Amino acid sequence: MSSQDSLDLVALRRWLDHHLPEQTGGALTARLIAGGRSNPTYELSDGTREWILRRPPHGHVLPTAHDMRREHRVLDALAGTAVPVPGVVGPSADADVIGVPFYVMDKLPGITLRTRADAARLSPERRRSLAHTMVDALAVLHEVDPAEVGLGDFGRPAGYLDRQLDRWRRQWEASATSPRPEVDELLHRLARHRPTTRRSGIVHGDFKLDNIMVDVDGSRILGVLDWEMSTLGDTDADLGTLCSFWDEPGEPEHPITAGSTAIQGFPSREELVERYAFVRGIDVPDISWYRAFADVKTAVILEGIHARHRSGLTVGEGFDGVGEMVGTLLDRALDLTATYS
Repeated sequence: MSSQDSLDLVALRRWLDHHLPEQTGGALTARLIAGGRSNPTYELSDGTREWILRRPPHGHVLPTAHDMRREHRVLDALAGTAVPVPGVVGPSADADVIGVPFYVMDKLPGITLRTRADAARLSPERRRSLAHTMVDALAVLHEVDPAEVGLGDFGRPAGYLDRQLDRWRRQWEASATSPRPEVDELLHRLARHRPTTRRSGIVHGDFKLDNIMVDVDGSRILGVLDWEMSTLGDTDADLGTLCSFWDEPGEPEHPITAGSTAIQGFPSREELVERYAFVRGIDVPDISWYRAFADVKTAVILEGIHARHRSGLTVGEGFDGVGEMVGTLLDRALDLTATYS
């Protein structure tokens, strides 16, 4: 672990003792978990129990981005619902413990399917079943009444899509490492053709296969992870995100998922949308706009990560090719919106 990103394990031990006074574990160890390109995430252990710690990234981000208190709040609120989430120990809203706000949650005893090779370890039947279970979990999330779980003020559903377009424009302007006029063109196209929000609810913001932890044979979802972009808004945006990251055979792969779902057993995007609509008992419009928006949003996020990496503000591995992914996603979004006047 680099000195730049070292954790004060003595201070963390005191913090855990305060939040878990019944525990009698020993000194803490910490391991940076590979796979995260945004919020540094660590596995903590005291030799008896294990936890996961998440903290904001280094470098410039939007003031409301990577808010650990918000992520903790939504996990805590959903703990009593049918949405599978890990238990949380508590948040630290100030910088007194490790220098930045953070939160700690229980470590779940499962796996995440980050690559095509990971997904290929499951049988085709298990892949199909897992995809259906994912869609069902998303539908369950969107049926939760925010007010009933204490999230009535978690966001402003009205004007959500307009604010999102403005948010990612500002983030691009803050982090762009080279001129890309196609970003302005895409944001103009999306603004001109912005759909009318039909249903609002709790939006995860990054719902995809590798943000789901499953048991070792892939038969059950143990927890939905990475809630850093969650808010109240247009629930079709989550469906668009899922479909953006959902690779199909014979198509160019998403640069992040790299074909993870383009193997036998996984259903098509169309099937995912149909199942979601059936589970919720609703009609779902064409979600091409939401797919294009998800591609643009992901491209902007990756550009920010690329900028931080160039400045030496990332930790761990897997950042060298991030900048190349940006153009691929923008090209995909241009294709999806080619008919927009």
